[in-house]
This record gives sequence, C-alpha cells and structure tokens, in this order.
Amino acid sequence: MLESPGMISRNPRAAQLFLASNSPRRRELLALGGWEFDTLSTQVDETPLPDEDGKVYVKRLAKSKVDHAADRVVKDGVIIAADTSVIDNLANGNSTILGKPTDQADAVEMLRSLRSHTHQVHTALVILNNQDRTLWSDFCTTNVTMRNYTDAEITDYVSSGDPMDKAGAYAIQHVGFHPVEWLDGCFANVMGLPLCHLTRSLAQFGITPQADVPQACQAALGYNCPVYHKILIQNLLDY
Repeated sequence: MLESPGMISRNPRAAQLFLASNSPRRRELLALGGWEFDTLSTQVDETPLPDEDGKVYVKRLAKSKVDHAADRVVKDGVIIAADTSVIDNLANGNSTILGKPTDQADAVEMLRSLRSHTHQVHTALVILNNQDRTLWSDFCTTNVTMRNYTDAEITDYVSSGDPMDKAGAYAIQHVGFHPVEWLDGCFANVMGLPLCHLTRSLAQFGITPQADVPQACQAALGYNCPVYHKILIQNLLDY
C-alpha cells in the first residue's frame, strides 16, 4: 500500500539499500535475493499497547523501526524495516501476542502454549525512500501448526539458548528441535522476512533482485513453496 505521494526513483543503481534490523536471520534472507545492502541497528520499544491487535502491533513496530532508522542514516537510500510476531489463539476465543521471551521460564511457557495447535505468524514490512519520504508497506501471515513435542524436548531446546531472541520462542528452521509439523503460507515469513512480499514491494522503488528469489529461497530453506506464484503475480495484477 502506497501511503505517501512522491516521485519514486526507477534507477536501481541510484538507490542505496538499508536493512533496519538487528536480526542475523533477516540479513541472511535478504542476501538470498542478491541485493547489495547495509544494515542499520534499531532500538524501539516492543511492548504491546493495551488490547492491541496482533496485525496492528507489527505494523506499528515496523513503522517505528523505519522511522528510527531514517533519523540515523546520513545517506539517501531505501530503508527496509520488518517486524514479526507470533499470535497464539486461545481456547476462549481470545488471542495473545508472543514476542521474544523475557527469560527461560517465559520461553518454556510459550512453547507449551503453542504445542499441538495452530497459530499465526504476522510480518509487517515498511519501506521508505529516505530522499523523498515515499513510504510503502506490505503484510504477510502464515498459519503454523506445531508438533506434539515433549516437555523434555522443550527443556533441552530452551537450555540451548536458541529461542531467547525469537518471537514465540522458536526457530522454525532449527534442525534439532524442528518444532513445526505443518505450515500454510510463506516459510521465510516465519523466519522474519517474507522474501516474495519484499520483492514485489521493492519493485515499486525500481529495485529488482539479482537472483531468482523463489528458487534461492526454496533451495536455502529446503521448502517447496506453494504460494510464491500467487504473491508475485498479485503484484502484476495490482500494479
């Protein structure tokens, strides 16, 4: 969704690309597209507002991240910001936002709450042309069903330290714990950066990948993606 007017540069060589993220996983994913980019560290308050919806939450944080990065960057360019959260749907019909665990006990509680049922992973993307302030946003949701892992497996995984910097206290790609039984949608989204959504969004700034994004993503993640055609074709239909 284009949120502010302005002339968008169509020369991909003229636009320096910045990733506003502290996440090594987002850096690894972005590199799969062959884009050249620099990284910007961001520090924003990730506390949900009272009764804040999960979709609203990630959109707000992604916008806060791109604003924070724009205030710090000294060069004109295009800034990518993303925020990912796990939304646990409770038996009483309510839902709760699962961010990064505060400690190991919190991580254990999150993993127990997610065990054997389906939750949603939302990622909001916000992209800013720092020169003319043109803003573009996109959004991705993946439905994720967790397997029936044991308490002992949870303890071993949490003790490894891996879940402590991850929303929902898990990494979908972790080969030892392999927490996910099934998912519907984008695998890369669960890791924090839905690459096909990003590809179609960067196209609005004239920035194209230097690699075949669906092929590179599937090869790196070992996942036969059923949705990339629809995501990338939708870009052509809409724009």
